Amino acid sequence: MTGGAGYIGSVVTECLISSGREPLVLDNLSQGHRQALPPSVPLIEADLQDPAVLPRVFAEYAIDAVIHLAALSVVEDSVARPLLYYRENVGGLLNLLDAMRAANVNRLVFSSTAAVYGIPARMPISEQCPVRAINPYGWSKFMGEQLLADAHAASGLNYISLRYFNVAGATERYGEDHRPETHLIPRLLEVALGQRPYLELYGTDYSTGDGTCVRDYIHVTDLAVAHVLALEAVEHHSGIYNLGNNRGYSVREVVACVEKVTGRRIPVVEFPRRPSDPPELVASHEKIRAELGWQPRHDLEEIVSSAWAWRQRHPHGYAE
Repeated sequence: MTGGAGYIGSVVTECLISSGREPLVLDNLSQGHRQALPPSVPLIEADLQDPAVLPRVFAEYAIDAVIHLAALSVVEDSVARPLLYYRENVGGLLNLLDAMRAANVNRLVFSSTAAVYGIPARMPISEQCPVRAINPYGWSKFMGEQLLADAHAASGLNYISLRYFNVAGATERYGEDHRPETHLIPRLLEVALGQRPYLELYGTDYSTGDGTCVRDYIHVTDLAVAHVLALEAVEHHSGIYNLGNNRGYSVREVVACVEKVTGRRIPVVEFPRRPSDPPELVASHEKIRAELGWQPRHDLEEIVSSAWAWRQRHPHGYAE
């Protein structure tokens, strides 16, 4: 698994072990943490941009399938540094596919994103909605999906692309620790802990119920279970699936939920809109429910509660 020492990767690793599998992790630790992996899990500290690494890994280990999580994923950063995002996200996948083909490994689960949809015309978003990304991050992920579709047609590669909506929450052992932190719920928890003076709220004039952006939140453990199901299914077929709760919450609703869970007031300072933020992103997960039997089990309050419990135990993340 690439990117397995990151936030999502650590929980996917935990879920793979629970399902009886033996994960192998490749991560350059630019965003991940060695502490986010059990000591028993082999970690290859390497970069997908190094052409010598992957052939050696596939030669040394008996790899049956790949879960590809490694990527750059900050929307605003992708707007400022688009070439870096295409190089890392598209170039890294190309290197991985070359190595997989040479090693005759033909199953891959791909970490994609709801950012491929841009500003959809209707909600909830199904997989049939047109791809209209509005930032380089979204386009880099869609280019990855196109690479996989072409490889599937040409060489029989089986792939499943999972289009994440907003992932949050934690397990008992593993939680969210980005440097810098850009995601809403952990930023709110930093405010609750006194590590940040207030939440920056970008945009209060959207055409939503309270004027703030609406997003669909999914618990990281629900996401991890979907990866295990996809790993089983990719042996037989390829496809693209949304991963979300089929329910949207505005920024103000999330703030209220965090205040309820933590029992602490969250100061908010309003700023103008960011140009890369769609007003609303809410998933339809009907396809993955019907075809793979997956459905989310956690609501927003459970997501926030699990993240708060982990952050209280690890107020400075994995740096402690």
